[in-house]
Amino acid sequence: MNPVDRRSTGGFLATLCVMLGLLFGAPHILDTFGLVQATGFAALALFALSQGFIWGYGGVMSFGQAAFLGLGGYAYAVSMINMGDSTLPILIAILVPTLFAGLLGYFMFYGRISDAYIGVITLTVSVILFQLVNTTSGSQYRIGEAELGGFNGIPAIPALNKLGDAGNPLDNDGIWYAAMGALILVYALLRWVLASRFGRVVVAIRENETRAQLIGYDPRLYKLLAFMISGAVAGLAGCLYANWGGFISPTVFGLSMSAQVIIFVLVGGLGTLVGPMLGAVLIQWLIIEAGSQNVVDSNLGLGIVLVAFVLLIPQGLLPVVRNLLMRFPELVTKVFRTKIVEAKAGKPADPAREALAGEVRP
Repeated sequence: MNPVDRRSTGGFLATLCVMLGLLFGAPHILDTFGLVQATGFAALALFALSQGFIWGYGGVMSFGQAAFLGLGGYAYAVSMINMGDSTLPILIAILVPTLFAGLLGYFMFYGRISDAYIGVITLTVSVILFQLVNTTSGSQYRIGEAELGGFNGIPAIPALNKLGDAGNPLDNDGIWYAAMGALILVYALLRWVLASRFGRVVVAIRENETRAQLIGYDPRLYKLLAFMISGAVAGLAGCLYANWGGFISPTVFGLSMSAQVIIFVLVGGLGTLVGPMLGAVLIQWLIIEAGSQNVVDSNLGLGIVLVAFVLLIPQGLLPVVRNLLMRFPELVTKVFRTKIVEAKAGKPADPAREALAGEVRP
């Protein structure tokens, strides 16, 4: 194993240990309100992971990732109300966005639409879904027993229950374990996908699509499959998001949700999996803290913070921290070498340091 792979594996195992520590430790440390907030963070981190995968590794900029989040949330809500047992609705919440992503992606990628137009199309689809669901107020707009509710959304969504046991719904602790467990599982699966031959081809297509095509790979197929994986992850995030609040509304398809997930990835670090998760937690925490004070307008303060991140740390937090940690041994070695040189010479090697110490004679 070369040093790069060794560092990558070490980082993956360290991340897993931290996430497992949070999984089992949070219910014993946080109160009920804190645990509910943490559950929301986990759901949004999973949503950010879907954007980070398709954008950072697939090279496809989806401006309408909220469409798959909303489809997953509504698919779970409608099927759960009609079925009563969450075992099948979870699968439906994943399957519906996956199929929708496959249908949309087929026309985009096999139609050879340019990257700029793909962003516009995904954003337009999200807006269309928002307007469509927003106009479904009234008892006539229902799917089985579930009324869509228009702008008011679907309230009182039944929570997840133990597998096959509809009469045993999960409490706050159980929802946390489900959300954080899903985040850990999806993170590990995406790491496995990226390490596989399929993942390496996806990254190669992102780097040079023409060269990958000349080698014999079909970029359209690989982009489509990556897009469907991203939709599936976003759909699962939508299911957990609906469980977090027990409510889903058309705002989940809105422009703000699509913009937020892009900001999550930019702040955390594009081209990583951990970065988008960290970005989601950090930005959501800032949103909550900004909304709890009355000194500065929360939207203005948050906007300043985001602009500062983009201008001052364009790579994102995780790449900057990772580069600093990689350079730390080198910096320590240089300091020790300087000390050794000074000791052998019998005097400090830096004249400026001597002057500050008052040891330089005129």
